[in-house]
Amino acid sequence: MFVRVASAGLCALLLVAMASCAQTPAYPIYEPEYSQPGKDVVWVPTPLIVVETMLDLAKVTPEDYVIDLGSGDGRLVIGAAKRGARALGIEYDDNLVRYSIRDAQKAGVSDKAQFLQADIFATDFSKATVLTLFLLPEMNLRLRPQFLAMKPGTRIVANYFGIGDWSSDEAVRVPESARCEIYCVAYLWIVPATVDGAWAMPQGELTLTQRHQYFKGTLGTKPVTDGRVRGDTLNFSVDGVSYRGRINGDVIEGLMGEDAAAVKWTARRKPN
Repeated sequence: MFVRVASAGLCALLLVAMASCAQTPAYPIYEPEYSQPGKDVVWVPTPLIVVETMLDLAKVTPEDYVIDLGSGDGRLVIGAAKRGARALGIEYDDNLVRYSIRDAQKAGVSDKAQFLQADIFATDFSKATVLTLFLLPEMNLRLRPQFLAMKPGTRIVANYFGIGDWSSDEAVRVPESARCEIYCVAYLWIVPATVDGAWAMPQGELTLTQRHQYFKGTLGTKPVTDGRVRGDTLNFSVDGVSYRGRINGDVIEGLMGEDAAAVKWTARRKPN
């Protein structure tokens, strides 16, 4: 009888211990720490109000494919996924990747939000329609050739830091009233089509010199002024006449002159 009671008591103690072990993780759940060191930069999260501002500035829709370079805890990717977009975070720190996957599951957007453990400098992100970043200026500058090689019209939004002398197309400062204390500016760039070079037009040769989204040049002997490219569209003036058009590879088609009196114009890129 004594042995049976002791056995029963021992079993009860074992059951309690097993239940306790089941409730207590064998190791603590990972939580990222502000300014923790990373491969190229310390981790500092983008304020949530700035996340929403960046996504608003890029006009993210369910048709977009958003890629976040250095996705950290995944908040930009999850924010884009909540808007219905497909989104991918590229992050070097494997702990942050697992943390992001867990948070995406909690948010119910695992079908839209994915995360890749990889080096952003060795990963192809050219398929994005929207690119988001919060990287140091020198990192942005290093990536700029890849940014400019993306499809015209791709939107790039960054928190706080610019891309060298490539001036932004738009900028939004989050007000202090929104309780944003640091890193509270969002910038937008629209990847421009390439118009640099010589183009044949009935009015003469159009020769353009481009620097990012701005260009200057001549049409025949007359100077081109106010030249600007936004995605695959461009605008400029010659001798007081406005030109606007759409770039499709080696052809530009558009209208010149004011609304009612506007006439069509076409330019074809000349071989080098």
